[in-house]
Amino acid sequence: MKQQILTDKKIIITGASSGLGESLAWQIAKKGGIPILLARSTEKLQQISTSLHEKFAVLTPFYPVDLSNKPMTKKVVHTIISEHNPIHGLINNAGVGVFSEVNHISEEAISKMFQLNVEALIYVTKQLLPYLLQQEHAHIINIASQAGKVATPKAAIYGATKHAVLGFTNGLRMELATSNIIVTAVNLGPVKTNFFRTADPEGKYEQNVARYILNPDDVAKKVAACLFVRKREINLPLWMDIGSRIYQLLPGLCERLLRNQFSKK
Repeated sequence: MKQQILTDKKIIITGASSGLGESLAWQIAKKGGIPILLARSTEKLQQISTSLHEKFAVLTPFYPVDLSNKPMTKKVVHTIISEHNPIHGLINNAGVGVFSEVNHISEEAISKMFQLNVEALIYVTKQLLPYLLQQEHAHIINIASQAGKVATPKAAIYGATKHAVLGFTNGLRMELATSNIIVTAVNLGPVKTNFFRTADPEGKYEQNVARYILNPDDVAKKVAACLFVRKREINLPLWMDIGSRIYQLLPGLCERLLRNQFSKK
């Protein structure tokens, strides 16, 4: 049944040139959907589009765009709407992280995280929203993070951006509760992607959490399976979801008991 749900559905994916975004494109195409790819790298997008066409005989449109550039983003969104009507879904996946203590992080890194993780996500959603409200049904999925539920040292800024994504997602869901649009947040622990090249260039954190790290293909399968299914949140891994729930009830105790675990970055 879920295979049929995605047949011929056109879904925009931001940050689609690698990692989870690329895996999502493959899963959607595999299930009969049409991923529309957004990212900065023309070369990478072309390679993915060609590979998907060869594997699944699906035409995969792609649009190189710097999502921190609002005029460029607006133009691309309007072009997609005019060229690929109807659009059925949006997965806001693009994001960046830099792990550093507040006292040492650069202003440039702070701005970059908020521009891409928060402002771009909101801006793309806002540009598409009037159009999606006119469709029979639609789905907006925002890739957030477990860091948006449990803040940790060296991720105060990154965690703040993901807190913002969760706040935006929850508020948007309530605003659209009686509409045709489903709104879902995806809260992930560490995922094996290029994210860590920027967030953790020394590889310390990735090494420390190696046994817990999520496979992007496994995550993509679960997200794709929930497309056009009314679901509030997807939380992975399960143990981290349980931990975040306990943290909400006993934050002080958790911070004391898990101090060493929280400081693995």
